Amino acid sequence: MTDARLRHGRASLALSFFVQGVTFALLVTRIPAIQDRYGISDGLLPVFLAAVPILAGAGSVLTEKVVARVRPRVVLRWAQPVVLLALLGVGAGSHLWQAAVALGVFGLAVGGLDASMNMMGVSLQRAYGRSIMLGFHAAYSLGGIAGASMAWAGAHWDLSLLTSYLPAVVVLLPAAFVGSRWYVEGADEERGEGAGPVKGAGAVSFRLLLPLCLVMCFAYIGDSTVSNWSAKYLQDVLGSSEQLSTVPYNVYMVTTLLGRAVGDFGVRRFGAVTVVRGGTVLAAAGFAVVAVAGGAWTGMLGFTMLGLGLCVIVPQTFAAAGRMFPGASDTAIARLNIFNYVGFLVGSPLVGALGDAWSYRGAMLVPMVLVLATLLYAKSFGSEPARYGGGHERPRTVDVG
Repeated sequence: MTDARLRHGRASLALSFFVQGVTFALLVTRIPAIQDRYGISDGLLPVFLAAVPILAGAGSVLTEKVVARVRPRVVLRWAQPVVLLALLGVGAGSHLWQAAVALGVFGLAVGGLDASMNMMGVSLQRAYGRSIMLGFHAAYSLGGIAGASMAWAGAHWDLSLLTSYLPAVVVLLPAAFVGSRWYVEGADEERGEGAGPVKGAGAVSFRLLLPLCLVMCFAYIGDSTVSNWSAKYLQDVLGSSEQLSTVPYNVYMVTTLLGRAVGDFGVRRFGAVTVVRGGTVLAAAGFAVVAVAGGAWTGMLGFTMLGLGLCVIVPQTFAAAGRMFPGASDTAIARLNIFNYVGFLVGSPLVGALGDAWSYRGAMLVPMVLVLATLLYAKSFGSEPARYGGGHERPRTVDVG
Protein backbone atom coordinates (compact mmCIF):
# COMPACT_ATOMS: atom_id res chain seq x y z
CA MET A 1 0.00 0.00 0.00
CA THR A 2 1.45 3.39 -0.97
CA ASP A 3 2.22 6.16 1.48
CA ALA A 4 -0.16 8.49 -0.39
CA ARG A 5 -3.04 6.02 -0.14
CA LEU A 6 -2.54 5.68 3.61
CA ARG A 7 -2.51 9.47 4.01
CA HIS A 8 -5.69 9.79 1.94
CA GLY A 9 -7.31 7.02 3.99
CA ARG A 10 -6.38 8.77 7.22
CA ALA A 11 -7.81 12.08 6.01
CA SER A 12 -11.06 10.52 4.76
CA LEU A 13 -11.58 8.68 8.05
CA ALA A 14 -10.93 11.89 10.00
CA LEU A 15 -13.62 13.53 7.87
CA SER A 16 -16.06 10.79 8.86
CA PHE A 17 -15.29 11.34 12.54
CA PHE A 18 -15.84 15.08 12.05
CA VAL A 19 -19.17 14.54 10.26
CA GLN A 20 -20.37 12.24 13.03
CA GLY A 21 -19.38 14.82 15.66
CA VAL A 22 -21.47 17.45 13.87
CA THR A 23 -24.43 15.10 13.44
CA PHE A 24 -24.57 13.88 17.03
CA ALA A 25 -24.21 17.39 18.45
CA LEU A 26 -27.03 18.67 16.24
CA LEU A 27 -29.29 15.95 17.63
CA VAL A 28 -28.52 16.08 21.36
CA THR A 29 -28.29 19.86 21.70
CA ARG A 30 -31.76 20.34 20.18
CA ILE A 31 -33.57 17.79 22.34
CA PRO A 32 -35.84 20.48 23.90
CA ALA A 33 -36.86 21.60 20.40
CA ILE A 34 -37.51 17.99 19.36
CA GLN A 35 -39.66 17.51 22.46
CA ASP A 36 -41.68 20.63 21.66
CA ARG A 37 -42.11 19.79 17.96
CA TYR A 38 -43.54 16.34 18.60
CA GLY A 39 -45.30 17.07 21.88
CA ILE A 40 -43.26 14.47 23.76
CA SER A 41 -44.20 14.55 27.44
CA ASP A 42 -41.60 14.77 30.20
CA GLY A 43 -42.55 11.24 31.23
CA LEU A 44 -42.10 9.84 27.71
CA LEU A 45 -38.90 11.74 26.87
CA PRO A 46 -36.57 9.44 28.87
CA VAL A 47 -37.95 6.48 26.91
CA PHE A 48 -37.02 8.15 23.61
CA LEU A 49 -33.60 9.15 24.94
CA ALA A 50 -32.88 5.66 26.28
CA ALA A 51 -34.00 3.98 23.05
CA VAL A 52 -31.22 5.61 21.00
CA PRO A 53 -28.22 4.13 22.92
CA ILE A 54 -30.02 0.78 23.33
CA LEU A 55 -30.56 0.53 19.58
CA ALA A 56 -27.01 1.76 18.99
CA GLY A 57 -25.75 -1.13 21.09
CA ALA A 58 -27.85 -3.48 18.95
CA GLY A 59 -26.35 -1.85 15.85
CA SER A 60 -22.85 -2.50 17.18
CA VAL A 61 -23.69 -6.18 17.76
CA LEU A 62 -25.09 -6.41 14.23
CA THR A 63 -21.93 -4.80 12.84
CA GLU A 64 -19.83 -7.54 14.43
CA LYS A 65 -21.80 -10.06 12.36
CA VAL A 66 -21.73 -7.99 9.17
CA VAL A 67 -17.96 -7.42 9.16
CA ALA A 68 -17.49 -11.18 9.13
CA ARG A 69 -18.66 -10.93 5.50
CA VAL A 70 -17.73 -7.43 4.33
CA ARG A 71 -15.03 -4.97 5.29
CA PRO A 72 -15.74 -2.25 7.92
CA ARG A 73 -15.22 0.43 5.27
CA VAL A 74 -18.31 -0.87 3.44
CA VAL A 75 -20.37 -0.60 6.63
CA LEU A 76 -19.12 2.93 7.24
CA ARG A 77 -19.69 4.03 3.63
CA TRP A 78 -23.42 3.27 3.93
CA ALA A 79 -24.05 3.82 7.65
CA GLN A 80 -22.97 7.46 7.63
CA PRO A 81 -25.49 8.62 4.99
CA VAL A 82 -28.24 6.73 6.85
CA VAL A 83 -27.36 8.56 10.08
CA LEU A 84 -27.48 11.93 8.31
CA LEU A 85 -30.79 11.14 6.61
CA ALA A 86 -32.23 9.94 9.94
CA LEU A 87 -31.24 13.28 11.49
CA LEU A 88 -33.06 15.02 8.64
CA GLY A 89 -36.05 12.78 9.29
CA VAL A 90 -36.13 13.92 12.93
CA GLY A 91 -36.32 17.51 11.71
CA ALA A 92 -38.86 16.88 8.96
CA GLY A 93 -41.49 14.84 10.77
CA SER A 94 -44.64 16.09 12.44
CA HIS A 95 -46.13 13.02 14.15
CA LEU A 96 -44.84 11.14 17.18
CA TRP A 97 -44.47 7.86 15.30
CA GLN A 98 -42.29 9.61 12.73
CA ALA A 99 -39.96 10.80 15.47
CA ALA A 100 -39.84 7.28 16.89
CA VAL A 101 -38.95 5.77 13.50
CA ALA A 102 -36.31 8.42 12.71
CA LEU A 103 -34.66 8.11 16.13
CA GLY A 104 -34.79 4.32 15.89
CA VAL A 105 -33.03 4.35 12.51
CA PHE A 106 -30.55 6.89 13.88
CA GLY A 107 -29.72 4.65 16.85
CA LEU A 108 -29.23 1.46 14.83
CA ALA A 109 -27.13 3.20 12.17
CA VAL A 110 -24.99 5.11 14.65
CA GLY A 111 -24.04 1.84 16.36
CA GLY A 112 -22.68 0.51 13.08
CA LEU A 113 -21.07 3.85 12.32
CA ASP A 114 -19.22 4.12 15.63
CA ALA A 115 -18.04 0.52 15.52
CA SER A 116 -16.83 0.61 11.90
CA MET A 117 -15.08 3.99 12.29
CA ASN A 118 -13.08 2.74 15.25
CA MET A 119 -12.33 -0.59 13.56
CA MET A 120 -10.81 1.34 10.67
CA GLY A 121 -8.97 3.71 13.00
CA VAL A 122 -7.31 0.82 14.82
CA SER A 123 -6.44 -0.84 11.51
CA LEU A 124 -4.84 2.34 10.16
CA GLN A 125 -2.93 2.85 13.41
CA ARG A 126 -1.50 -0.65 13.00
CA ALA A 127 -0.38 0.23 9.46
CA TYR A 128 1.23 3.48 10.66
CA GLY A 129 2.97 1.73 13.54
CA ARG A 130 2.35 4.66 15.88
CA SER A 131 -0.50 6.28 17.77
CA ILE A 132 -2.96 8.18 15.58
CA MET A 133 -6.30 7.24 17.21
CA LEU A 134 -6.55 10.37 19.33
CA GLY A 135 -6.33 12.46 16.17
CA PHE A 136 -9.47 10.82 14.78
CA HIS A 137 -11.34 11.50 18.01
CA ALA A 138 -10.04 15.08 17.97
CA ALA A 139 -11.81 15.44 14.60
CA TYR A 140 -14.98 14.16 16.29
CA SER A 141 -14.61 16.77 19.05
CA LEU A 142 -14.11 19.50 16.46
CA GLY A 143 -17.27 18.34 14.73
CA GLY A 144 -19.10 18.40 18.06
CA ILE A 145 -18.10 22.02 18.60
CA ALA A 146 -19.22 22.92 15.07
CA GLY A 147 -22.52 21.08 15.49
CA ALA A 148 -23.23 22.67 18.88
CA SER A 149 -22.51 26.09 17.35
CA MET A 150 -24.95 25.40 14.50
CA ALA A 151 -27.55 24.29 17.02
CA TRP A 152 -27.01 27.44 19.07
CA ALA A 153 -27.52 29.55 15.95
CA GLY A 154 -30.71 27.66 15.12
CA ALA A 155 -32.08 28.18 18.62
CA HIS A 156 -30.97 31.83 18.70
CA TRP A 157 -32.72 32.64 15.44
CA ASP A 158 -35.71 30.46 16.32
CA LEU A 159 -35.24 28.29 13.23
CA SER A 160 -37.25 25.11 12.73
CA LEU A 161 -35.45 21.79 13.18
CA LEU A 162 -35.63 21.11 9.45
CA THR A 163 -34.16 24.52 8.61
CA SER A 164 -31.38 23.94 11.14
CA TYR A 165 -30.54 20.44 9.95
CA LEU A 166 -30.94 20.74 6.18
CA PRO A 167 -27.83 22.86 5.39
CA ALA A 168 -25.59 20.55 7.41
CA VAL A 169 -26.96 17.42 5.73
CA VAL A 170 -26.80 18.97 2.23
CA VAL A 171 -23.10 19.76 2.74
CA LEU A 172 -21.91 16.82 4.83
CA LEU A 173 -23.70 13.91 3.17
CA PRO A 174 -22.06 14.26 -0.28
CA ALA A 175 -18.73 15.19 1.34
CA ALA A 176 -18.74 12.02 3.44
CA PHE A 177 -19.89 9.85 0.54
CA VAL A 178 -17.22 11.18 -1.81
CA GLY A 179 -14.60 10.93 0.92
CA SER A 180 -15.50 7.26 1.42
CA ARG A 181 -13.82 6.52 -1.94
CA TRP A 182 -10.46 6.84 -0.18
CA TYR A 183 -11.20 4.62 2.81
CA VAL A 184 -8.40 2.13 3.44
CA GLU A 185 -7.58 -0.29 6.21
CA GLY A 186 -4.20 -1.36 7.46
CA ALA A 187 -5.27 -5.00 7.22
CA ASP A 188 -5.30 -4.64 3.42
CA GLU A 189 -1.56 -4.08 3.47
CA GLU A 190 -1.05 -7.57 4.88
CA ARG A 191 -3.75 -9.42 2.89
CA GLY A 192 -3.64 -7.60 -0.44
CA GLU A 193 -6.16 -5.35 -2.10
CA GLY A 194 -9.66 -6.71 -2.46
CA ALA A 195 -9.14 -9.47 0.07
CA GLY A 196 -12.11 -10.44 2.16
CA PRO A 197 -12.23 -10.53 5.93
CA VAL A 198 -9.86 -12.76 7.83
CA LYS A 199 -11.46 -16.11 8.59
CA GLY A 200 -10.57 -17.80 11.84
CA ALA A 201 -7.95 -15.17 12.57
CA GLY A 202 -8.53 -15.35 16.30
CA ALA A 203 -11.11 -15.42 19.06
CA VAL A 204 -12.00 -12.70 21.53
CA SER A 205 -11.88 -13.71 25.19
CA PHE A 206 -14.45 -11.67 27.10
CA ARG A 207 -12.48 -12.25 30.30
CA LEU A 208 -9.48 -10.45 28.79
CA LEU A 209 -11.64 -7.77 27.16
CA LEU A 210 -13.70 -7.09 30.32
CA PRO A 211 -11.26 -4.59 31.92
CA LEU A 212 -11.39 -2.44 28.79
CA CYS A 213 -15.20 -2.75 28.70
CA LEU A 214 -15.39 -1.45 32.27
CA VAL A 215 -13.02 1.42 31.47
CA MET A 216 -15.15 2.37 28.44
CA CYS A 217 -18.31 2.29 30.56
CA PHE A 218 -16.76 4.39 33.36
CA ALA A 219 -15.43 6.95 30.88
CA TYR A 220 -18.86 7.44 29.32
CA ILE A 221 -20.51 7.70 32.72
CA GLY A 222 -18.15 10.59 33.35
CA ASP A 223 -18.79 12.09 29.91
CA SER A 224 -22.58 11.86 30.22
CA THR A 225 -22.38 13.46 33.66
CA VAL A 226 -20.77 16.53 32.13
CA SER A 227 -23.04 16.71 29.09
CA ASN A 228 -26.28 16.24 31.04
CA TRP A 229 -25.63 17.84 34.44
CA SER A 230 -22.95 20.54 34.12
CA ALA A 231 -25.41 23.36 33.34
CA LYS A 232 -27.85 22.38 36.10
CA TYR A 233 -25.01 21.92 38.59
CA LEU A 234 -23.52 25.33 37.93
CA GLN A 235 -26.87 27.09 38.11
CA ASP A 236 -28.61 25.23 40.95
CA VAL A 237 -25.66 24.24 43.15
CA LEU A 238 -23.05 26.93 42.47
CA GLY A 239 -25.49 29.80 41.90
CA SER A 240 -24.38 30.89 38.44
CA SER A 241 -26.54 32.80 35.97
CA GLU A 242 -28.43 30.91 33.28
CA GLN A 243 -26.11 32.31 30.62
CA LEU A 244 -22.96 31.31 32.52
CA SER A 245 -24.33 27.81 33.13
CA THR A 246 -24.09 27.07 29.38
CA VAL A 247 -20.33 27.65 29.37
CA PRO A 248 -18.98 24.47 31.09
CA TYR A 249 -20.03 22.07 28.32
CA ASN A 250 -18.49 24.30 25.65
CA VAL A 251 -15.30 24.53 27.71
CA TYR A 252 -15.37 20.76 28.15
CA MET A 253 -15.64 20.22 24.39
CA VAL A 254 -12.83 22.65 23.64
CA THR A 255 -10.48 21.05 26.19
CA THR A 256 -11.42 17.62 24.83
CA LEU A 257 -10.37 18.79 21.37
CA LEU A 258 -7.11 20.25 22.65
CA GLY A 259 -6.26 17.17 24.70
CA ARG A 260 -6.89 14.82 21.80
CA ALA A 261 -5.01 17.04 19.37
CA VAL A 262 -1.78 16.58 21.35
CA GLY A 263 -2.58 13.19 22.94
CA ASP A 264 -1.00 11.07 20.20
CA PHE A 265 2.34 12.79 20.80
CA GLY A 266 2.07 11.88 24.48
CA VAL A 267 1.36 8.24 23.64
CA ARG A 268 4.33 8.10 21.27
CA ARG A 269 6.62 9.67 23.87
CA PHE A 270 5.46 8.05 27.12
CA GLY A 271 3.31 5.07 26.08
CA ALA A 272 -0.43 4.44 26.34
CA VAL A 273 -0.37 3.20 29.95
CA THR A 274 1.23 6.39 31.26
CA VAL A 275 -1.08 8.66 29.26
CA VAL A 276 -4.21 6.81 30.42
CA ARG A 277 -3.05 6.90 34.04
CA GLY A 278 -2.35 10.63 33.80
CA GLY A 279 -5.73 11.31 32.16
CA THR A 280 -7.52 9.24 34.80
CA VAL A 281 -5.94 11.12 37.70
CA LEU A 282 -6.65 14.48 36.07
CA ALA A 283 -10.30 13.56 35.39
CA ALA A 284 -10.83 12.31 38.95
CA ALA A 285 -9.28 15.50 40.30
CA GLY A 286 -11.67 17.47 38.07
CA PHE A 287 -14.68 15.71 39.60
CA ALA A 288 -13.28 16.42 43.07
CA VAL A 289 -12.88 20.13 42.28
CA VAL A 290 -16.45 20.26 40.96
CA ALA A 291 -17.76 18.55 44.10
CA VAL A 292 -16.09 20.99 46.54
CA ALA A 293 -16.30 24.15 44.39
CA GLY A 294 -17.44 27.24 46.24
CA GLY A 295 -18.38 29.19 43.12
CA ALA A 296 -19.08 28.97 39.40
CA TRP A 297 -15.55 29.75 38.22
CA THR A 298 -14.04 27.04 40.41
CA GLY A 299 -16.65 24.65 39.05
CA MET A 300 -15.66 25.54 35.50
CA LEU A 301 -12.03 24.84 36.39
CA GLY A 302 -13.12 21.35 37.45
CA PHE A 303 -15.00 20.75 34.19
CA THR A 304 -11.94 21.95 32.27
CA MET A 305 -9.78 19.38 34.08
CA LEU A 306 -12.40 16.75 33.28
CA GLY A 307 -12.20 17.47 29.56
CA LEU A 308 -8.43 17.25 29.49
CA GLY A 309 -8.44 14.02 31.47
CA LEU A 310 -11.32 12.02 30.02
CA CYS A 311 -10.51 12.83 26.39
CA VAL A 312 -7.59 10.41 26.14
CA ILE A 313 -9.27 7.38 27.68
CA VAL A 314 -11.85 6.32 25.07
CA PRO A 315 -9.59 6.44 21.96
CA GLN A 316 -6.87 4.54 23.81
CA THR A 317 -9.38 1.93 24.97
CA PHE A 318 -10.30 1.16 21.35
CA ALA A 319 -6.60 1.08 20.43
CA ALA A 320 -5.81 -1.27 23.33
CA ALA A 321 -8.53 -3.69 22.22
CA GLY A 322 -7.00 -3.76 18.74
CA ARG A 323 -3.57 -4.54 20.18
CA MET A 324 -4.92 -7.15 22.57
CA PHE A 325 -6.65 -9.10 19.78
CA PRO A 326 -4.72 -8.31 16.58
CA GLY A 327 -6.27 -11.26 14.74
CA ALA A 328 -9.83 -10.36 15.73
CA SER A 329 -9.70 -6.62 16.34
CA ASP A 330 -12.97 -5.92 14.50
CA THR A 331 -14.88 -8.29 16.78
CA ALA A 332 -13.20 -6.90 19.90
CA ILE A 333 -14.01 -3.30 18.96
CA ALA A 334 -17.65 -4.09 18.10
CA ARG A 335 -18.13 -5.68 21.52
CA LEU A 336 -16.23 -2.96 23.34
CA ASN A 337 -18.29 -0.29 21.57
CA ILE A 338 -21.45 -1.61 23.27
CA PHE A 339 -20.13 -0.35 26.61
CA ASN A 340 -19.95 3.16 25.17
CA TYR A 341 -23.75 3.10 25.15
CA VAL A 342 -24.03 1.32 28.49
CA GLY A 343 -22.09 4.15 30.14
CA PHE A 344 -24.12 6.79 28.33
CA LEU A 345 -27.36 5.05 29.37
CA VAL A 346 -26.35 4.63 33.03
CA GLY A 347 -24.50 7.88 33.72
CA SER A 348 -27.21 10.53 33.56
CA PRO A 349 -29.94 8.64 35.50
CA LEU A 350 -27.38 7.57 38.11
CA VAL A 351 -26.25 11.12 38.87
CA GLY A 352 -29.84 12.40 38.79
CA ALA A 353 -31.08 9.76 41.22
CA LEU A 354 -28.18 10.33 43.61
CA GLY A 355 -28.60 14.09 43.37
CA ASP A 356 -32.30 13.90 44.26
CA ALA A 357 -31.85 11.34 47.04
CA TRP A 358 -28.61 12.70 48.50
CA SER A 359 -26.96 15.81 47.03
CA TYR A 360 -25.53 16.81 43.68
CA ARG A 361 -22.17 17.52 45.27
CA GLY A 362 -22.10 13.99 46.63
CA ALA A 363 -23.34 12.61 43.33
CA MET A 364 -20.23 13.99 41.58
CA LEU A 365 -18.06 11.75 43.77
CA VAL A 366 -19.57 8.58 42.28
CA PRO A 367 -18.37 9.09 38.67
CA MET A 368 -15.09 10.28 40.22
CA VAL A 369 -14.61 6.92 41.95
CA LEU A 370 -15.67 4.98 38.84
CA VAL A 371 -13.27 6.90 36.60
CA LEU A 372 -10.51 6.45 39.19
CA ALA A 373 -11.06 2.67 38.97
CA THR A 374 -9.43 2.89 35.52
CA LEU A 375 -6.09 2.89 37.37
CA LEU A 376 -6.78 -0.71 38.39
CA TYR A 377 -6.96 -1.72 34.73
CA ALA A 378 -4.27 0.57 33.29
CA LYS A 379 -1.94 -2.34 32.51
CA SER A 380 -4.50 -3.61 29.99
CA PHE A 381 -3.53 -0.66 27.78
CA GLY A 382 -0.08 -2.20 27.35
CA SER A 383 -1.37 -5.61 26.25
CA GLU A 384 0.02 -5.97 22.75
CA PRO A 385 1.93 -8.70 20.93
CA ALA A 386 4.43 -6.16 19.56
CA ARG A 387 4.33 -2.97 21.57
CA TYR A 388 4.88 0.39 20.02
CA GLY A 389 5.20 3.68 21.78
CA GLY A 390 7.16 4.44 24.93
CA GLY A 391 10.34 2.84 23.67
CA HIS A 392 8.94 -0.68 23.11
CA GLU A 393 9.49 -2.83 20.07
CA ARG A 394 7.62 -1.48 17.05
CA PRO A 395 5.95 -3.39 14.25
CA ARG A 396 6.79 -2.89 10.63
CA THR A 397 5.97 0.73 9.79
CA VAL A 398 5.16 2.72 6.71
CA ASP A 399 6.87 6.09 6.39
CA VAL A 400 3.89 8.40 6.08
CA GLY A 401 3.12 11.85 7.34
